[in-house]
Amino acid sequence: MEKPPHPGERIAKVLARAGVASRRDAERMIQAGRVSVNGRTLDTPALNVTEGDRIAVDGKPLAQAEPARLWLYHKPAGLVTTARDEQGRRTIFDALPDDLPRVMSVGRLDLNSEGLLLLTNDGAIKRRLELPATGWLRKYRARINGRPQDEDFEPLRAGLSIGGERFQPMQVTLDRQQGANAWLTLGLREGKNREIRRAIEALGFVVNRLIRVSYGPFQLGNLKPGEVEEVRRRVLRDQLGLEAETDSETAGRKPAPRRRQRAAGRAKPGSGAKPTGRAPR
Repeated sequence: MEKPPHPGERIAKVLARAGVASRRDAERMIQAGRVSVNGRTLDTPALNVTEGDRIAVDGKPLAQAEPARLWLYHKPAGLVTTARDEQGRRTIFDALPDDLPRVMSVGRLDLNSEGLLLLTNDGAIKRRLELPATGWLRKYRARINGRPQDEDFEPLRAGLSIGGERFQPMQVTLDRQQGANAWLTLGLREGKNREIRRAIEALGFVVNRLIRVSYGPFQLGNLKPGEVEEVRRRVLRDQLGLEAETDSETAGRKPAPRRRQRAAGRAKPGSGAKPTGRAPR
């Protein structure tokens, strides 16, 4: 006879939803003895909790979970997409506006890449957006050195293997030649490490600028490097199927203002296409 399921939710999931950390980092915090439930310090994340349990992190009561939120961020080149960098390089979290709550990045853009990066305060949204099963199309603008022909990109459209690693077929459009460089628009549905750069290099070309212009339905648009803009709650509901807030949650509360701020010390855009999500002219 099957045992009835334990009531409540896993403690790491509850911590992630409260914006304390990602679920994986929350599990590490638990194993480090930083989390207690009903006065008892945990040493394992294998515990379900309910609303009646008293949870504390580093001795402080866990704050009530914030509503799930999502932001668009125009990552400048030259920033690392991690909370901490072992080499001491500047990270996106060093450059974000001070009034932004604790957020996590959805996926990553490498050091030299720029453009749209999604940020969220909710671990469940982060996992949902990163799941390969979601299959959302990511679009990029790439500037490569050389004078390619359209047929040069057929291996990318068919899907190629590099060092035994299989890449799914990409959408590739050769937009125009600009001096010694050519501009491409690429679309892909997976996010392997440095995938576009490695695939282009396999064809004998070098990417010297890479800008992500969209992630599924979310667009970079006219967001300038270093700027942040919150996605409206209605859009989140429509695109991610989030439940509408109850009347008690929204009563007497004004909609959250959009947050737009240029990050200090951002890298200046290079020559060529302007990273606004539109093709350079």
